[in-house]
Amino acid sequence: MTSSAAATRYARALFDVLLKESPEIIEKVLGDLEEFATLLTESAPLAAVLGNPAIPATKKRAVAQELLHHASLPSPAAKLILLLADKDRLMLLPDVAKAYREQLMDHLKIVRGEVTSAMPLPDATLRAIEQGLATATGRKVVLEAKVDASIIGGVVTRLGSTVYDGSVATQLQKMKQALIDAGA
Repeated sequence: MTSSAAATRYARALFDVLLKESPEIIEKVLGDLEEFATLLTESAPLAAVLGNPAIPATKKRAVAQELLHHASLPSPAAKLILLLADKDRLMLLPDVAKAYREQLMDHLKIVRGEVTSAMPLPDATLRAIEQGLATATGRKVVLEAKVDASIIGGVVTRLGSTVYDGSVATQLQKMKQALIDAGA
């Protein structure tokens, strides 16, 4: 099993248990997982120790337990982190957090995407685009705004693998291709 598949399985198992037993904390657990995952990814010495196969899992569990004690993480996230430590798979935690986020967003019927424009979009325009996409998809849409002057004007919106390209650059390219095809 690939590490991505394993991370998805851990995330799904945690999510399913929380949904059944403690649905009120499923969003909070995401923050806890991401907080601990950030600690692992931003601390090179910690990542070196916890990712080192020469260090026994029992010592890694002790390190994780000490970190959890200082971070005061609630038990569901802590239990998963200790389970990963016991199985010497703590380095999966960033992927587990990402998979858990995807599971939560799917459960809440939220789609994340990005909108790219040539100039920064006013908040009202961004909210209007989100609302239009929400109507089209039947889900709540949360967009991250990006700026790319090369699109000249208009917007390019990505939701998962779907791209809505209303950029001036693309329209110009289509006109160019139509003129080339007409002359051939």
